[in-house]
Amino acid sequence: MLAQFSIRPAHKSDARRIAELYRISSDGVADYIWTKLARPGEAILDVGQRRYAREGTPFSYENCKLVELQGSVVGMLVAFPMAVDEEYEESDPILVPYSVLEEDQSYYVCGMAVDEKYRGRGIGAGLLDEAERTARQLGFQKLSLIVFEQNIGARRLYERHGYEERRRHPVVPHPLIHYIGDAILMVKKLERA
Repeated sequence: MLAQFSIRPAHKSDARRIAELYRISSDGVADYIWTKLARPGEAILDVGQRRYAREGTPFSYENCKLVELQGSVVGMLVAFPMAVDEEYEESDPILVPYSVLEEDQSYYVCGMAVDEKYRGRGIGAGLLDEAERTARQLGFQKLSLIVFEQNIGARRLYERHGYEERRRHPVVPHPLIHYIGDAILMVKKLERA
């Protein structure tokens, strides 16, 4: 029998664990961004921890939910309201695909990860359900996320949960980013309760 997991809001003290799990979820994109933001001599995980310890910004522990199983944090969800600034134009060519795939007025699932040894236990599905509950509470009519086309397992999970491909953009190859091909915007419309 599988042990029960619980989902809880993250605390500032969780910033390091959030950074570790967000690195998994981003498939190298976080490493690319954090490398650019690193102070001289600062390790990549330290950059992530610093970013997620902040408040009042999308990339904050305030927008994270954590999965606990038998006293350990084994999964993470980062999600927040997405409002697209039509005037903003991403200047970094590596980041353009992710910028142009943002879905305005959606509850954006920015990152979701489960430790490898705990996958296949329904934790990812539980996190997607949590994102949907929060989106409904906040009055959103749709959720969005971006997935690499080559990440077949994640794409299947999202499709099973009602996410549909909206559009795609070619990934700009970089040694830190794990995939090539396309990044895909997937959207789930919420039925009115």
